[in-house]
Amino acid sequence: MKILAVANQKGGVGKTTTSVNLAAGLAAHGQRILLVDLDPQGNATSALGAEIENPPTLYGPLTGGADILSSISPTRMKNLSLIAANLDLAGLEIEVARMENHLQQIRHTLQPLRENDAFDFAILDCPPSLGILMTNALVAADQLLVPVQCEYYALEGLGKLMFVMGQIRDSGANPALVLSGLLMTMFDRRTNLSDAVVRDVRDHFQEVLFNTVIPRTVRLSEAPSFGRTIFEHDPRGAGAEAYTKLTKEFLERQKAGLSFVNA
Repeated sequence: MKILAVANQKGGVGKTTTSVNLAAGLAAHGQRILLVDLDPQGNATSALGAEIENPPTLYGPLTGGADILSSISPTRMKNLSLIAANLDLAGLEIEVARMENHLQQIRHTLQPLRENDAFDFAILDCPPSLGILMTNALVAADQLLVPVQCEYYALEGLGKLMFVMGQIRDSGANPALVLSGLLMTMFDRRTNLSDAVVRDVRDHFQEVLFNTVIPRTVRLSEAPSFGRTIFEHDPRGAGAEAYTKLTKEFLERQKAGLSFVNA
């Protein structure tokens, strides 16, 4: 099992949208996927339309109160399982910080899933901050995928995230962490700004920038409110087409080894 962290400390960049729809796209391609919602807001959980009342979260396994396998919930989609999130996770920022080897807690918690080989990928939807949960996710992950909104403040945040990634590798906490890719999101072809931002990112990160660009569409924005993936909500629309392309490109990178870039 490979662990992919989808992270950006800036909110509103399409991080959860990417986590949910990449997970659904990979599941549709026969990959066994576990989506782990690490955001106390639980947006990935609600986007999947989780119908289980009070579903188990990562809180129990991280605090020693539950087994990780018992925290996995099925979804309505074949090959896609979920570890849900709720506001209880907000308290983990403090509780995990007090633990010994606190940066390794999610890594240790997910280790049984690596050993039982039940999944091909675990996708960690990280909270929009550089706090304990995100750094734990980066220490646990094999790869990092960064959604980047097509606007200039997002570029500033990208530099900070790359710095943190370098610190985690250089400190020895996770020297094997690699950048799977940067994904441009919320692209508006009607503006010159979107084109300019994509050009700037390509100039600095050409090798790791996904060719797929996610457009800004109403359907992508409204799908979570219906508890649906974009493939369910608007299967023939531009958003579904873009995430289908991303899924294929992601799998091609995994097969070719192009994701293992020490950016």
